[in-house]
Amino acid sequence: MLSPLPVRNGVNATRLRIPSAGEWETVCDYMLHRFGHVDEAGIVRRFETGEVVGLGGVPLELSTPLGAHEFIWYYRNLPVETEIPFTESILHHDEHLLVIDKPHFLPTTPGGRFIQQSALVRLRNRVDNPELIPMHRLDRATAGVLLFSTNPDTRGDYQTLFERREISKTYEAVSALEHVDGRPAGEVMGVGGLGGRAEDRSGNFVPGAAGPGNSLLDSAGLETALENLPLVYRNRMSKIKGQLRSLVEAGEPNAESLVELLGVGPSAGNFAGLKVAKFRLSPHSGKTHQLRVHLAALGLGILNDPFYPTLLDLAPDDYTRPLQLLARSISFVDPISGEPVTYTSRLELSESPAPQAPGGPGLARG
Repeated sequence: MLSPLPVRNGVNATRLRIPSAGEWETVCDYMLHRFGHVDEAGIVRRFETGEVVGLGGVPLELSTPLGAHEFIWYYRNLPVETEIPFTESILHHDEHLLVIDKPHFLPTTPGGRFIQQSALVRLRNRVDNPELIPMHRLDRATAGVLLFSTNPDTRGDYQTLFERREISKTYEAVSALEHVDGRPAGEVMGVGGLGGRAEDRSGNFVPGAAGPGNSLLDSAGLETALENLPLVYRNRMSKIKGQLRSLVEAGEPNAESLVELLGVGPSAGNFAGLKVAKFRLSPHSGKTHQLRVHLAALGLGILNDPFYPTLLDLAPDDYTRPLQLLARSISFVDPISGEPVTYTSRLELSESPAPQAPGGPGLARG
C-alpha cells in the first residue's frame, strides 16, 4: 500500500491501522490512547494542521470519527540521535543500483534509536533519491557490501535474483584462538539454549567459562577444527520473535555455509599479538546470524561478537572493537545488462592476522 505522504528528510511517513470500532469516538481519541503518554500536544497539533491523512491524502480532523479510515499516515517526531562516526563509501551508482561499503555499527534501515543514522536515510539524503530501497540487509554490527535499488521500474528484476538465490556472497571473519576479554578459546555453541531478551542482558556472563549448554575445545580440539577446513557446515536454526539470538535445533539442516581458512597469526589490531584465524565464508542459505552461529558451533566464534557463542552483558558500542565480520563481495548476472558483475568491499577487518615476513613462521594458509 503506497503512502500518500512523500518521504521527508529521507524517512517514510508512519502508517497506522485504525480499529473500525471501540471505546473511542474519534481517530484522534484512539491515537491519544495509544501514544498520548509520549506526545499528547503533538498529536493534537497534527490533526489541527492537517498532518494526519488517510488514503488519497485526505486530511483528518479532530472530529473524524472512528471507522472513517482503516489506515492513516503521519510523520512522527524523530529522536535526537548520536552521530555514528563512520561514513559509508559508494562503490557503484547507476540508474538501477547503488552499491556501498557499509561501516560497522551503521544499521541498514531506520528503527528504534537509529533513524537518520541508518544507511538508508543517510543515502536517500546524500544522493537525493527518496525511491532508494535496500535489496538485502546487513546486521548493524557487520560491515561490507550492501545493495540498494534506485529505480522502482527495475527493482523487481533484482528482487527476483534474491528470491531465486541467484546471488553469490562471500564474507570474511576473524576469530580468537586464545582466551580474550574473559572469553575462553574454543567455546562450542550447543543445541538449544536461550535466545535471550534485551532486558535479561545483565550479569549472565561468567568470565572464563562456557555458557549454558555450550562446551569447550582443548588446544588439540581447536587445532583439529582448523585442520578440518575447508568444510561445508550444516545445521538447523530458528529465530524466535522478540529474542536477540538465533537458536541451534536438532533436526533436518536448513542452513549451510562453506568455511575456508585464509590464515592464522598474531592480530595487528586492538588485540595486537593475540593469536587469531581469518576465514572466508560463503553462505548457501540466508538464516538470521547464520555465519556467526556456524563459526560459534565449530568452536571458532567471531571476535567481538556479543551474541555468540554466549550472550554477553549489554554494553554501549565500543567503536574500537567492531564485530570481526565483513561482507566481502556479492556477484550475480545483472538482469538489465545481462553481464556478470561482482562488487567487492574495500574495507579490511581490523583484527586480521599481521602479514608474515618472508621466511617467517609458516602460519598463513591460502
